[in-house]
Amino acid sequence: RASDTLPAVHPAASPASTPHAKHLVFITGFERFNAALYSAALGRIAARAPGVLVSHFTDADIAARPEELAEALEDADLFFASLVFDYDHVEWLLPRVERVPVRMVFESALELMAVTKVGGFEVANPGESGKGLPPAVRMVLEKLGVVKSEEDKLAGYLSLLKTGPKLLKMVPGKKARDLWRWLSAYAYWNAGGMKNFASLVWFLSKEVLDLELVDPELPVPEVEEVPQMGLVHPEAGGRYFGDPAEYVRWHDERFPDRRDNPRVGIMLYRKHVVSELAYISQLIEFFEDSGLTPIPVFINGVEAHIVVRDWFTTTDEQAARRSGIKVCTLKEKQATRVDAIVSTIGFPLVGGPAGSMAAGRSTNTASRILTAKNVPYIVAAPLLIQDVASWVTQGIAGLQSVVLYALPELDGAIDAVALGGLVGDKIQLVPTRLNRLVGRVKKWIALRRKENAEKMVAIVLYGFPPGVGAAGTAALLNVPKSLRKLFEEMHEQGFDVGNALEVDPEEIVAQVRDADTIFEGSGMKFAKSLREALSKISVVSSEKCDDWLGPIDSKRISNRWKKEAKIKTVEEQYLIGGVTFGNVWIGLQPPLGVLGDPMRLMFERDMTPHPQYAAFYRWLEAELKADAVIHFGMHGTFEWLPGVPLGNTARSWPDILLGNLPNLYIYAANNPSESSLAKRRGYGTIISHNVPPYGRAGLYNELALLKDLVNDFREVPAKREGLIKDIVQKVETSGLDVEFAVEDITDGIFDEQVALNYVSELSGYLKELENRLFSSGLHVLGQTLDSEQMRGYLDPLFCDTLSEETIAAIAEAESMDDMPVREEDEDSVKVMEAFEIKSLLAKNTDEVTNLLRGLHGEYIQAAPGGDVLRDGAGVLPTGRNIHALDPYRMPSVGAFATGRAIAGDILSKYAPDELPETVAVPLWGLDNIKTRGESVGVVLGFVGAEPKRDATGRVVRFDLVPLEQLQRPRIDVLCNLSGIFRDSFEHVVFLLDDMFQRAATADEPAEMNFIKKHAAELTSTGSSVVEGAARLFSNPAGDYGSMVNERVIAADWESGEELSKTWRERNSFACGRKNAGQKMEKTLKSLLGSTGRVVQQIDSVEYGLTDIQEYYANTGAMLQAAREESKNKKVTASFVESFGTSTASGGRASKDLDDLLRLEYRSKFLNPKWGKAMLKNGSGGAFEISSRMTALVGWGATTEYRDQFVYEQATERYVLDEEVAEQLKASSPEAYRNVVGRLLEAHGRGFWTDPDPEVLKKLVDEYDDIESQIEGV
Repeated sequence: RASDTLPAVHPAASPASTPHAKHLVFITGFERFNAALYSAALGRIAARAPGVLVSHFTDADIAARPEELAEALEDADLFFASLVFDYDHVEWLLPRVERVPVRMVFESALELMAVTKVGGFEVANPGESGKGLPPAVRMVLEKLGVVKSEEDKLAGYLSLLKTGPKLLKMVPGKKARDLWRWLSAYAYWNAGGMKNFASLVWFLSKEVLDLELVDPELPVPEVEEVPQMGLVHPEAGGRYFGDPAEYVRWHDERFPDRRDNPRVGIMLYRKHVVSELAYISQLIEFFEDSGLTPIPVFINGVEAHIVVRDWFTTTDEQAARRSGIKVCTLKEKQATRVDAIVSTIGFPLVGGPAGSMAAGRSTNTASRILTAKNVPYIVAAPLLIQDVASWVTQGIAGLQSVVLYALPELDGAIDAVALGGLVGDKIQLVPTRLNRLVGRVKKWIALRRKENAEKMVAIVLYGFPPGVGAAGTAALLNVPKSLRKLFEEMHEQGFDVGNALEVDPEEIVAQVRDADTIFEGSGMKFAKSLREALSKISVVSSEKCDDWLGPIDSKRISNRWKKEAKIKTVEEQYLIGGVTFGNVWIGLQPPLGVLGDPMRLMFERDMTPHPQYAAFYRWLEAELKADAVIHFGMHGTFEWLPGVPLGNTARSWPDILLGNLPNLYIYAANNPSESSLAKRRGYGTIISHNVPPYGRAGLYNELALLKDLVNDFREVPAKREGLIKDIVQKVETSGLDVEFAVEDITDGIFDEQVALNYVSELSGYLKELENRLFSSGLHVLGQTLDSEQMRGYLDPLFCDTLSEETIAAIAEAESMDDMPVREEDEDSVKVMEAFEIKSLLAKNTDEVTNLLRGLHGEYIQAAPGGDVLRDGAGVLPTGRNIHALDPYRMPSVGAFATGRAIAGDILSKYAPDELPETVAVPLWGLDNIKTRGESVGVVLGFVGAEPKRDATGRVVRFDLVPLEQLQRPRIDVLCNLSGIFRDSFEHVVFLLDDMFQRAATADEPAEMNFIKKHAAELTSTGSSVVEGAARLFSNPAGDYGSMVNERVIAADWESGEELSKTWRERNSFACGRKNAGQKMEKTLKSLLGSTGRVVQQIDSVEYGLTDIQEYYANTGAMLQAAREESKNKKVTASFVESFGTSTASGGRASKDLDDLLRLEYRSKFLNPKWGKAMLKNGSGGAFEISSRMTALVGWGATTEYRDQFVYEQATERYVLDEEVAEQLKASSPEAYRNVVGRLLEAHGRGFWTDPDPEVLKKLVDEYDDIESQIEGV
């Protein structure tokens, strides 16, 4: 269906044969489900206006049926549009509607609204700073006084619809009359329903187009008014209730047995209520049948915050108001108490669809209102712009994902559930999704009503990868000490934590590990027999697990795993493990996959969890009867389980296994990327925690002595010839001779100038190394910072503007009044900023406070995730429900400028005739969220493109910069997308794909456009045009990761070529508007073959090249693949550290891979200061050391990194230093085993080529000893 044409009363009454014939063209967005209503309405008006032709299209028809729409617009006399936002649609429409005499556009992109013209009334330059109100309307609003607060402006706009037309009809003058016509038309449209739409067509025909009607004296019916806000119930006989109090009185009388049921405020679209869409009644009845009392309020969309603020109240708000705390307005006589709030609107709370045009601008208002209510705020809605079929097969995507996830998350919405979607032209609800919504709502409400002493809390720790000391650890977090902090606060608030406070926290984690490994090792651990072992731990029979899962899901698992090795299973009993302290249970998340390939599950789309994994999670809800689960730190695996990328269905394993359990997920505040996955796929309410304090690397051992020699060389010219020999010796023994070759100054002839230049460069390097930052140990959840730790945060933030003494004084002072007299030239504003940061850091205690508030079922304030060094106060305090950014604003203006400058800096290193034809750029979710899209800016910089923004600031296209302005060839870019970037930023992916497609066919010489050149080469060998221009490659749809790090961790590889092949096979799937994950290995290999450099940003101190496995597994493996395909070993990688201040990050200059690896290893892993800070953190710190040893082998495997000094000094630091080795062994025998084992592996694989034989023997002996200790021999 593209159009509904109004039938004529007389055969001759057609636009071609009737003198007064007029053609009205309607385009409606978000309204595909109303086709039958419009058709029926047009039938009603046919007899009154026989000379009118009405064509109705949806926004989807702009792309699907452009020829028919263009033909209709060519003949149109009036154009009417609503809710059209897509910029491609807008750009297509603009030139085609200019010739239409009358144009009415409502609630759409500002550029399209600007074409509104009704006689002498025009909407030119609509909105102010993206607020969406035309100047004329703002003026009338102000005159009528209907706007009382900024957040109510859009709702005031709707109030104008009632009063405006009546008042304007009495105002003389043509413009007032035209404004009346415009407002009246919108009043009919906004009122909704079949009769009002029929009256709208009648009104437009008579009052706007002056069409001769059958009975010209008959007045157009008045708007059949439905309240702008009201309540509805399917058993109320069509009655609309004026406020919640009136509704509750009726409900209590109608259902007296339900008076004590929990109440849930539900916000519904008014148009859907007026249009009598069936799903509204179904939704309300489902809540009723589930033992909940719905308070269903319908709104236009822009009044959601008014409903929550004025009409919903809570027990917490009432208690606050009784004590004199009145945070926001409340209409006491109209309001009713609710226990939770569910919005089926989506979008931001303040402004709704209109507020989304300036996303986030009213989040402070939303947070203030929701904090006052302090109940769970859940967004769950049917999909209005996506059909059910595409959702269940591909996941929620595009604008629909922004409406349901990205925008509500800015307000702190949790547990988003897609309730259904379009099936044909109807909205249908999916029963399993209704069950999930209601089940989760009831669990959250139960947390509010249950006494703390009775609540059962499950805590899940992590243990991947196995065997290397990871069990009971989390990235950047000291898990044992954090557990202690949590138990202390739980005890204070009346939770039953048993004797947990009497047990050393490391011992608690050790008990959890032991319970998880009771069947492992040589002989039965901690038990003399299997029966005794089974009696000591929690297990689940296979039959019981099948019952919990149901026949369909249990069959899916058994079909996939019946031939595989059984994991943590004995005699059909699945190990659950765990230890219990009072009403707190702590267990270790099961491994994924099979032995030797523990993460296999994450990378095979048809996989399921293995039976023990499924039993573990279902046991939490079905048998433990947990009231909530806490995932303790960053991060687990269940949110990565197979299922659609976004929008859990009944077949999504995270949804199946978690069930209805409230999930509080502790996550580092600097990782809004992966935490979004935990939030969206794992129903996680995020509780953010701070990163550890920062430390300066300083200089140590030979490096410190070398600095002294360099200073002596500078200060005592007479001794330079002798000192240079000592300097050279120290350079060699410290491993610096890799960068600072000594041949030129050790040839027997002393050249003072050569020596001066050499020492000058060496001195600069030592200074850079000395000032580099690292994470000093691990963070403790909710810990109060001492002055030294406070200084660790303040120093890198203010070292460029405040003296060391001032920073130290601020760290120790209680307030500015306690500050000693400062130097006159110091910036008082910066001092104030430092105190603000300090006060926010002092709120680290909110981390535990808000975790406990989550266990009470309270609202957790939202906040942007990010980097303390980059964003400062913007990401503090922690303990909040962090979110990512609006994908429609990536890259930001600043991020684009920075990215373009980075690309320009790298190209400046080449001669004009030696530019690389292709550059590879990894695009990861984390760095782009934190930098607001700088990596995207880098891509645009190489290509020679720039963002085009609409009137609201949304990025709508990447325009190619003309070659005459660019003054160089366009560089081709191979973009390697992480799975999270691919899924979270589909809008950006589509824009990039569109840019590459246009560049590939641009009217430009191939020698000035390498994208076009390479696309032509591919098409000449049989590739399609789309394949030739594909530049965005990622993992298979719904999958994440390259699998390279899994193979390195498992030592399951023979050569670097094998690992690069794994990377290629995992990343050969093209993404984009025209590429929905198709495999295009030929295109990928061709691009790799022309790649001259890989360029990547590093977004934080915490996640450097040597800190995590992902860099070598993705960037390193991609570099190796490029070297192989290009047959050029000189292809290198450049990295730009983009965190914090210039001093903190070493500026924005790029560094080559090997140079940066050396800097990182010297400043962190090999640095006694770093190692000491980690070893203070027990098993967690030991694992951090262990994982960096694995990463060292990974870099050797993927890029042939072979610096011998790293292996030699690592051995000295962690094995030969007996005190350190004993501390490492005591903290985590598995971590120590991994350190020693990786050193032996490095030698065996030829990375460490010439170790001292005695050292090698020592390593072998140490490995045998620690292996025996672990195995209990």
